[in-house]
Amino acid sequence: MTAVNLTELALPQLEGLKNQLDQETEFLTSSIAQLKVVQTKYVEAKDSLSVLNKTNKGKELLVPLTSSMYVPGTLNDVDNVMVDVGTGYYVEKNVDDTKDFFKRKIDFLTKQIEKIQPALQEKHSMKQAVVEVMSMKLQQLHSQQPSTTATIKA
Repeated sequence: MTAVNLTELALPQLEGLKNQLDQETEFLTSSIAQLKVVQTKYVEAKDSLSVLNKTNKGKELLVPLTSSMYVPGTLNDVDNVMVDVGTGYYVEKNVDDTKDFFKRKIDFLTKQIEKIQPALQEKHSMKQAVVEVMSMKLQQLHSQQPSTTATIKA
């Protein structure tokens, strides 16, 4: 990557660079948001494992069939769960292994977010620098233009 002196770029080039940085910033922000959504789902799934204990065995509960439809059920197995491991595959795991699985997923997503965050900060800083140079160049253009006020002779 070669360094570019922003002051040597023309206003249209600076505008193009600013637009590119806007797009990259938007993409990185969206990526972080999506990672956080997935991370939250894993945290919620890990937390929900706390209901799987001997005291809740045999209790009635509502089982989701869709996001808005539930059927009554009974909690029979408090030792094992079916875990979605991706691409439509489910694996039966015991509760402790499932907690470890979710912890690994949460940690992985946290690391991915931490990798993207500095890139996002860098893009914000670069965009700010471009905006400052654009502002400076616009001020120079305005100061170089001849005065448009006319003097009237009496």
